[in-house]
Amino acid sequence: MNTYLIGAGALALGALAGYLIRRSQIVNLNSSLEQEGKRKLSEAETKAKEIVLEAKEKAASLITEVKNDEREQKNRLTALESRLIEREETLDKKLSNIERGENELRRYAEELKGKQAEAEAGREKINAELQRVAKLTEQGAKEELFSRIKSESSQELAQTLQKIEKERHDEIEKKSMEIITVALQRYARSHISEATTTIFPLEDEELKGKIIGREGRNIRALERATGVEFVIDEAPDAVVISSFDPYRREVARLALQKLVKDGRIQPAKIEEKVEEAKQELNKRITEIGEAATMEVGVYDLPKEIVQLLGRLQFRTSYGQNVLTHSIEMAYLAAMMASELGLNVEVARKGALLHDIGKAIDHEVEGTHVELGIKILRKYGVDEKVVQAMQSHHEDYPYATSEAYVVTAADVISAGRPGARRDNIENYIKRLADLEKIANGFPGIKQSYAISAGRELRVFVIPEKIDDFRALELAREIANRIQSELKFPGEIKVNVIREVRAVEYAR
Repeated sequence: MNTYLIGAGALALGALAGYLIRRSQIVNLNSSLEQEGKRKLSEAETKAKEIVLEAKEKAASLITEVKNDEREQKNRLTALESRLIEREETLDKKLSNIERGENELRRYAEELKGKQAEAEAGREKINAELQRVAKLTEQGAKEELFSRIKSESSQELAQTLQKIEKERHDEIEKKSMEIITVALQRYARSHISEATTTIFPLEDEELKGKIIGREGRNIRALERATGVEFVIDEAPDAVVISSFDPYRREVARLALQKLVKDGRIQPAKIEEKVEEAKQELNKRITEIGEAATMEVGVYDLPKEIVQLLGRLQFRTSYGQNVLTHSIEMAYLAAMMASELGLNVEVARKGALLHDIGKAIDHEVEGTHVELGIKILRKYGVDEKVVQAMQSHHEDYPYATSEAYVVTAADVISAGRPGARRDNIENYIKRLADLEKIANGFPGIKQSYAISAGRELRVFVIPEKIDDFRALELAREIANRIQSELKFPGEIKVNVIREVRAVEYAR
């Protein structure tokens, strides 16, 4: 029991001691916090006083700046007001001067009107006196004077004009002859007329038999594929290829050359070699066109134009090669344009391309001039070149000076002795007309005029023309030739219908 009491007392004493110690710590902490709070409050008051003082200083500075700005603004406004007052005074002075000037002008105008009225009155008085003395009105006097001058000077004027015109004509004629002569002297080129036959030499006379073939099948296949006539027995060791179309003759020559070199002359091989010859000739046509442009110094033509230019190598005009004629014209036109101080390039191109329509005029309707204009414009050739070439047959008005030069070059080139032959052109035109009549019928595949126009071979499409229709077609073509063409002797119309059945074994 006593032990419990002692323990309880000790516990109570320990609790009291802990309380006292804790209370002492709390009192000390409060004292410390109070001192810290007082210190921070003192620092805050000090800082607040500093901020207030700084704000007062800034406010005073701003007030000073505002007062200074206000003072400067007042000074500027005062100066501006002074300038405006001075300008207003100056304007008032100028306005006053203008009013004085207007008054002076009105006075001068009134004086001028008075003097003008006096002069008009004096003039009328003088005219009246002159009319009284001369017994003529003013208009009558003018007419009388002009009539007298005209009658006295008309004969003299006419003589003077005639003299000037004659001197000018003689001078122009002399100058033009000099220019043409110089151009002709500076340019020389052969102008041999082309014939309608080509000679193909043979190394061995026995080759003629192979060319003819069994029962003539090879030569018939050749003539059909090329559209020319092969004359075998006219010359020894040679075959004569006859056609009015130089392109066909060249294809036939190349094909025959390939066949002779190959050694196998038969219908199937003939068709193959003819096709090869056409392809080879088309490539050569482009090379011929390029060579022609290089020769005359024209380098900016479209490739389509160059190809058409090459085709002119195989066209003739009155027996004259059209490409040779065009090249010659290009040289002549360039030289004449240079002498006259004109555009040399336009004249050269216009002359070179003046007959470009002849490359397709046998394929498309229209004159070669119209076709040439369309071709050049289609491929973007300069319009000045078109104007230079379009008048060489006077189908179109002369639009430029270069057009006269191109026409003159055309006349000079065509007019050289031996350059052209009218009879050949008429002959070729008749053969072309024969083929054109035949091709006008439906169902025609192709037609060839051979034997100098004495035979017309017409190949028909077998699917469209039967045997009975072929007989009728031959008669219809013959009747139309009789009604539309004039020709000596007779023309044989040979309509050929050939059927081929082809199948492949696979």
